[in-house]
Amino acid sequence: MKRFTPPMAAATAAAMVWSVAPAAEPASTDTEGRLDAVEVSALPLGSDANLTPASFDLLEDQLLFQQSEATLGDTLDGLPGVHADTYGGGSGRPVIRGQTAPRVSVLSDGAQLFDMSTISPDHATTVEPMLSRKVEVLRGPSSLLYGGGAIGGVVNVLDNKIPTRMPNRPVEGFVSARGNTVADEQAGAVGLTARAGDNVAIHIEGARRDADNYEVNGFTEQEIDGTWAESNNASVGLSWIGDRGYLGVAYSYRGDLYGLPGHSHEFEGCTSNGASLDCAEEGHEHEHGEEEAPFVDLDSRRVDLRGEYRRPFDGVEAVRLRASHTDYRHHEIEEGEIGTSFRHRGVDTRVEAEHAPILGWRGTVGTQFTDGQIETTGEEGLLPKTDTRVAALFAVERYRFNDQWQLEAGARYEHQDLDPDDAQRPLPSVSDSATSISSALTWAFRPDYNVSLSVARSQRLPQTQEVYARGVHLATNTYECGLLSDTFTCGGAANDADLETETSHNVGLNLRKVQGDLTFDLGVFHNRVQDYIYARTLDQIEEFRLIKYSQEDVEFTGAEAEATYQWTDRFSTTAFGDTVYAQFEDNGDELPRIPAQRLGARLNTYWRAFDAELEFYRVFAQDRIAGFETRTPGHDMLNATVSYTFTGSPQYSAFLRASNLLGEEVWNHASFLARTVPEPGRNLTAGVRLTF
Repeated sequence: MKRFTPPMAAATAAAMVWSVAPAAEPASTDTEGRLDAVEVSALPLGSDANLTPASFDLLEDQLLFQQSEATLGDTLDGLPGVHADTYGGGSGRPVIRGQTAPRVSVLSDGAQLFDMSTISPDHATTVEPMLSRKVEVLRGPSSLLYGGGAIGGVVNVLDNKIPTRMPNRPVEGFVSARGNTVADEQAGAVGLTARAGDNVAIHIEGARRDADNYEVNGFTEQEIDGTWAESNNASVGLSWIGDRGYLGVAYSYRGDLYGLPGHSHEFEGCTSNGASLDCAEEGHEHEHGEEEAPFVDLDSRRVDLRGEYRRPFDGVEAVRLRASHTDYRHHEIEEGEIGTSFRHRGVDTRVEAEHAPILGWRGTVGTQFTDGQIETTGEEGLLPKTDTRVAALFAVERYRFNDQWQLEAGARYEHQDLDPDDAQRPLPSVSDSATSISSALTWAFRPDYNVSLSVARSQRLPQTQEVYARGVHLATNTYECGLLSDTFTCGGAANDADLETETSHNVGLNLRKVQGDLTFDLGVFHNRVQDYIYARTLDQIEEFRLIKYSQEDVEFTGAEAEATYQWTDRFSTTAFGDTVYAQFEDNGDELPRIPAQRLGARLNTYWRAFDAELEFYRVFAQDRIAGFETRTPGHDMLNATVSYTFTGSPQYSAFLRASNLLGEEVWNHASFLARTVPEPGRNLTAGVRLTF
């Protein structure tokens, strides 16, 4: 789980929060020994972690530095209820409570990414953890600020590319480097913020990663071909900063090259013949011999505009602006030639206002407009060129009855237009609206305890792939047919159905103890989703499947728990675990790629500037499997971490982490490659960081 929490912080931090201060600077407390309020940007009103009914996790500071893996999914893997949808060394999406993209929204400081990660697991999420200052994982009513369809949760990645305050010195920044043995990874990052006048600050940053094919334990091959990855990131930003706010702009570039393990061209000639696969003999026998695995060549260029104006007039505490323009494309290269190209261009504009209390209610209201164009061409050009426009209104309000009771309510209305343009197959436009509402009640029944109950009705509108897909998709080893009738897509007329809005009814209950030697967060949830959109298998030849996007009612039920006990000032223990079950209502069949149960314990110790952690957890075998899936064996994971932080000016920190010390063969059931590509084996990671 690659998680490291200094015990001095664990003694006082709310168990629901996974943020830490640097080891040599324990979290500050007041005279009563209570933790200073933890601010979460993705929550409205700068919410205090000890008071909000939302369930969330944080990675920041030293912990984020240690956890900054090549992909966002690997970086977050191990947080309560969070797993990774891995695909080799270059791509990995977060999985929250059994859900992944598009039901998990990944944002850049509240703005859409406009990459292609929602389309397929082999498409990278375009954020660089090494250049992030904080990663927030949010669940509950406040997620409606960012989309009604994020029933799994919201991942908000915060960065420094647009300065929001003037630096205290002429130049501030950091330099970091890290590497590992399992893939001979070499990575580095640098960020500088400088004064360019009395009210102007400029920020420059960059990062590079270079990793070979990773090694595994217990597998027939020591290295897995196609798991190498390279990445380059750069950004320059300029900001005007005043006493009551700021306005800034930044230009960012990202370039990736990474392999695609598990891609099989054996069935690239297959087509759909009604509800059956039609695989021509010559396509089935196509051989690529010993050719190298295909790889992705990714290029993303982005402009961000951000601003905040505090107290513009009476009744409004702050107005915030987020706007971006992204031009993204990636090519999938096969035998030295472009096989398929994916493009995504779009603009996202978001304005929100935080208002002063009205009849005791304090909250945030806003509007958002998104206009994106997606297109695929080539061998896997399964999507038509499609414009997607979404306009939304949202509000999240909070009412505090007294020191013990607090109510939070949210609502979001969205209207979406899908407008395809395909000369070969005329397709209808699809226009629909969705309304989502939620509420949560928190009762602090004792000074250090609270219990919260949240309920929500959330609606999600289908994305382009789910509506219009038609063609081979080698990353998932499928031939895909969209929700539209066989006349417009494929899959056979017998599978046609009217498009319905996916509607989720969610309930969650959390019991927390947020102060004292013992802290804990125990939570259960149940989601009943009507007209859930999923890939239904119609036919299969060996590992290749014909799927038709369809809708049925499903249920998700799960639990997450973490409890920490601070035995002394220098020693603490933590127990943790999570589980989720997902099945169709009508027949009780399981949903595919649901993460297995996880249960473990952690020992932490602190001495002067040193922190150390020993962690062991068990990922159980996944026996609750969907049709055409196979059982995934369990594994034991033993990890150890030692870190050192020297506080001062400048500040130095270093860490050494050993993972998978038992040399286990690890298979990830949440991955599309669960049966073909194992996870990395025994590994040693080291990193250093200088902050000035």
